[in-house]
Amino acid sequence: MKAYWIAHVDVTDSDKYREYTSLAPAAFAKYGGRILARGGETRALEGRDTPQRSVVIEFDSYTQAMACYHSEEYQRAKAYREGVAQAEVIIVEGV
Repeated sequence: MKAYWIAHVDVTDSDKYREYTSLAPAAFAKYGGRILARGGETRALEGRDTPQRSVVIEFDSYTQAMACYHSEEYQRAKAYREGVAQAEVIIVEGV
């Protein structure tokens, strides 16, 4: 069953954030992640204010999505995001 990684991100230092965006896609690819949405026009209709960036990544399974997040490759990329962006990351199993 498919799973989806949903992230809402507010970037405070775009130059340093580029380090994260240069490394993270390799981790997604290694675990079969396919980016379905990244950036683009966004509007919050309920809940918190609209984040600067919204990202949706599809994985073939919940297990793969979780393995990607906890992988050495992704954690290395994530270290570059810390302190330069506020992120909410949710992994949800599809139906």
